[in-house]
Amino acid sequence: MLALTPVITVSYEVKSAFMFLSVLELAVGILTNAFIFLVNFWDVVRRQPLSNCDLILLSLSLTRLFLHGLLFLDAIQLTYFQRMKDPLSLSYQTIIMLWMITNQAGLWLTTCLSLFYCSKIVHFSHTLLLCLANWVSRKAPQMLLGAMLFSFACTLLCLGDFFSRSGFAFTTVLLMNNTEFNSQIVKLNFYYSSIFCTLGSIPPFMFFLVSSGVLIISLGRHMRTMKANTKDSGDPSLEAHIKALISLISFLCLYVVSFCAALISVPLTMVWHNKIGVMICVGILAACPSIHAAILISGNAKLRRAVETILLWVQSSLKVRAGHRADLRTPDLC
Repeated sequence: MLALTPVITVSYEVKSAFMFLSVLELAVGILTNAFIFLVNFWDVVRRQPLSNCDLILLSLSLTRLFLHGLLFLDAIQLTYFQRMKDPLSLSYQTIIMLWMITNQAGLWLTTCLSLFYCSKIVHFSHTLLLCLANWVSRKAPQMLLGAMLFSFACTLLCLGDFFSRSGFAFTTVLLMNNTEFNSQIVKLNFYYSSIFCTLGSIPPFMFFLVSSGVLIISLGRHMRTMKANTKDSGDPSLEAHIKALISLISFLCLYVVSFCAALISVPLTMVWHNKIGVMICVGILAACPSIHAAILISGNAKLRRAVETILLWVQSSLKVRAGHRADLRTPDLC
């Protein structure tokens, strides 16, 4: 088995660098996801109807804002309070469990987005698939509600299992006087609770893989049809395929990276006691949702127009200020 050198404590410089990175990732995460949320929520305030895609993006951005807050709390707890050799504190375990639950809710919402893309872009020939695609396209709010209800049920099960195991571990710690044994009991209970919570991510991830695979197959067929018909490259259906796939494939890559980081952080925390390694994993976990939010903004026409409007407003404001300063510096000859 691979053995790493335990890094139980880290220097002040490493802590400062990690907290600076955590604050930066929190700021970027809040900026990108709050932008998606506010642009879509502004339509709600103006009583303009939201499209199904906008409704999913609104829910997803709100979930990721909460996710970034949990990751920042995790960074603070890890840096200043949790020592690697000590048993995992209940507050640290609770933050990680809440992150896992919120991340699972975000996965369900992204799966809804992929199913919606699939229903709007892919042209099905089979009657059953065509009816299913029409239902998804028309019933996106109900699909979103169903995903949230399933996620809520998984949340209750995960929290129930976690707190029941925590209560058992707390009772064991009170009865036993062996510090090393108590630490192992706490770690094992948290490990099994994490596995139980991870099982809830399997259904949405499978749906996501299937819908993304259907989009890839549809894109291949569409490109072969275009090649046979010698159409130009400015086909709207082709552009819609590519934009949807960029959004979904990027999420798949980022989700795999974040899952691997979360998976590696478990032995780093419980076996190798390597605090720097855990900090790197937390930094990766915080970066992935922000990157995907930026990709969603670049691939959504409504959000791109909002960015362009803001940039034009900032540019005109800077020009007005520059002109005002030039007028103040010009000497009055009268």
